[in-house]
Amino acid sequence: MARQRRKRVLRAIAPPFTVAAPSGARIRDRLRVDVADEQVLTLVGQHLGRHQRADLAERVAVGLVPVKDNRRAERKKKLTAVSSSRWAGAMTRVSEDQYQLSMRCLYDERAGLRRAIGQIALRLAVPCGERKGKVRGYQDRGERFQKQRRLQALKARLAMVEQRIATERPSVVVGGRRLAKIRHNLADARLTAGEWRKRWDAVRLFLTADGESGAPHGNYTITVDPADGSVTIVLPEPLRHLANAPRGRYRLACAVSFHHRRAEWLDRVTAHQAVRYDIVRDPVRGRWYLDASWSATKAILPSPQEIRAAGGRMLAVDMNADHLAACVLDPHGNPVGDPVTLPLELTGDVSRRDGKLRAAVTSLIKIARLRGCAGIVVENLGFTDARHTGRETMGCGGRGKAFRRAVAGIPTAKFRERLRGMACHQGLVVVAVDPAYTSRWGAQHWRAPLDDQSTTTVTRHHAAAVAIGRRGLGQRIRRRPGVTASDPRIGQRRATGQTVSAPRSCGTTSSPRTTGTPHEGGKTCWSRSDQLVLSPAPRTVRGAPGVRPLPPGPERVDPADTGQQRQEW
Repeated sequence: MARQRRKRVLRAIAPPFTVAAPSGARIRDRLRVDVADEQVLTLVGQHLGRHQRADLAERVAVGLVPVKDNRRAERKKKLTAVSSSRWAGAMTRVSEDQYQLSMRCLYDERAGLRRAIGQIALRLAVPCGERKGKVRGYQDRGERFQKQRRLQALKARLAMVEQRIATERPSVVVGGRRLAKIRHNLADARLTAGEWRKRWDAVRLFLTADGESGAPHGNYTITVDPADGSVTIVLPEPLRHLANAPRGRYRLACAVSFHHRRAEWLDRVTAHQAVRYDIVRDPVRGRWYLDASWSATKAILPSPQEIRAAGGRMLAVDMNADHLAACVLDPHGNPVGDPVTLPLELTGDVSRRDGKLRAAVTSLIKIARLRGCAGIVVENLGFTDARHTGRETMGCGGRGKAFRRAVAGIPTAKFRERLRGMACHQGLVVVAVDPAYTSRWGAQHWRAPLDDQSTTTVTRHHAAAVAIGRRGLGQRIRRRPGVTASDPRIGQRRATGQTVSAPRSCGTTSSPRTTGTPHEGGKTCWSRSDQLVLSPAPRTVRGAPGVRPLPPGPERVDPADTGQQRQEW
């Protein structure tokens, strides 16, 4: 007896959800400072940065304790003596945020190391070139030996991370660990010692002032006058001799005028609402910038069920390594119009890649608005497993390496954040769905129908976009059979209830019609028994050589009324 194949168990699919609107805004303008202003800003930033790093070291030594036990009031009092009360509040707040972020990174690193160690251990338990269930052993003894060495290295890293978590003291490098390591490899980074020092000193400056509601123009430490755009800052206590304005302040020789979202910024500063300012120096270009940020009111966005009930269209997007595949769906899950392909070539430096990503998001929003869509549906991708266990689960050799490199090059997090912020300002809702089986089921059920109704070339990525959109609308990916015919004449007639069948509840069926009841007009071909006549019309006998009328007879009665069988003449 043949052994029955075990049915494949599919993983649970998470329900779709609406991505939250941005919690704040951040804008930037250039500070065209002169030599004197640059010297003052450098001195203030170095002075505050030195004390902020000392405060961060004290916060790390305190450990992971409740908020009331982190000794912030004590540390703020010490910093006030060398700066000011508001500068001290900003420094202690930044230290607390940095410590909490570092602890979360330690927890994430521990989870990733455990996942990678477990996957390598599973493959090491299988002999070379063999397979045990779904686990495949390594190809040869050389690869197995290298994986054993990697396993030992991962275990050593895990032990170090576990120790830091146990002692509640993460390792924090102010300025970035990557830039710190470049100091030992200047030739590879194509930098000189002087250029590296400029970058290192620039990122370690501290010129951040938190906003305060009720303060002049929303911030007392760094104030921007909306009338003329003048910028003034409060100098720390040891540097008050550099002041050129009343009350120990320094006025910059330049002015700022925020062009992007200027109306929102003016509304806040004229109402004296809190606005945070950050002064940043770019050592590569030799420029200074002023960033303004504020928190926005929490908007209540509609859920996917509410969008579907309102009858809004959705633009479904499937993100790939080199392009975006999009398709518009109506409220019933039917694709409308031809699918769209947008190129996505993320090459060049960071700023160039970010600009290309913004251009692609702008094109998506333009398509959604032109076709009357209420929102955009995307996959909730993170590629967490690919980052930790990609070498063990995503192929091997040159082909696997190319595939992992392509997956790693997809900017899923940046794309989602850019889309969320830009779509919110255009009145569009972003819905995220579970990415499980969208490509496979979309190609299985929707590629052929899309190819029949579209005038452009349809790929499996367009079919995956349809699957993503239907899941975002809360519908099944699989098509109901026999609804949309493949015949071009019938395919033009779209079915509005294609995705959902609404059966009648018990007791709502239509009552039987009796003879003589007037017809409602819904049938195209009436039965002769629907009308009561005294003399029935003559019938013709099929198969006869000529037309032979039937002899007149008694009145014909519908057998449904008498319960008798119909008799043939």
